[in-house]
Amino acid sequence: MTRVTLDIQDNLALVTLNRPDKMNAVDFEMIDAVIAAGEALAARDDLRAVVLQGEGRAFCAGLDVVNFGALAMGDPEALIMPRTHGAANKFQQFSLVWRDLPVPVIAALHGVAFGAGFQLALGADMRIAAPETRLSIMEMKWGLVPDMGGMATLPHLTRADVIGRLTYTADEITAEQGADWGLVTELNADPQARALALAQSIAGRSPSAIRAAKRLIRKALTAPEAEVLMTESREQTDLIGKPDQMEVIAANLQKRAPQFK
Repeated sequence: MTRVTLDIQDNLALVTLNRPDKMNAVDFEMIDAVIAAGEALAARDDLRAVVLQGEGRAFCAGLDVVNFGALAMGDPEALIMPRTHGAANKFQQFSLVWRDLPVPVIAALHGVAFGAGFQLALGADMRIAAPETRLSIMEMKWGLVPDMGGMATLPHLTRADVIGRLTYTADEITAEQGADWGLVTELNADPQARALALAQSIAGRSPSAIRAAKRLIRKALTAPEAEVLMTESREQTDLIGKPDQMEVIAANLQKRAPQFK
């Protein structure tokens, strides 16, 4: 079975974890498939937004326990330490490929998002969760620490004490608690439909402005203030008077939907 399905329509990509019999538990094959899907989408100039979801009754139950045996019996140093994707290894790229995508990514969460699945969702720009969804940084349950990009994304979303609480205990929390702590963007009874509607709304905006906004937000989270301010000015200068912005102005004046090339 294909671990990940990719459906692209009207400049939107629907990326679906496709191992429903295992609640989309992550094995090595799925890690490779998720990275390949993200990298393929990153190369598309026509892409405007992405929805990331899980098939069946859960978004993702975390790392497949069968993989723990393979890791323990192998050479962790050789498997984990090499940097295969810039500053990241492939386990971290599983999540960070979505953070680094040039367009917004919306994760639709239902059932559970545990361990690797939770860190995958943290790589998205937004997380829409069904109210009954359960979340957990699960690694401590297995005597491990989060190692799939979570420590690069969590500090931008919530407080240090919350990160510690979730990491040290491996406790499950509700999506409502996740929303209170900044880990869930929005609660919705039908997260997949809501995520798709939000992606469609984004896709109707200026594609060049949306990509500029994602670059600018990333810069604002990581760079010194002077660099952020300069980037803000540069991105704006590069948008003003260009075809996408002129089409937005014309569409607003003519009271119609913009049509971008």
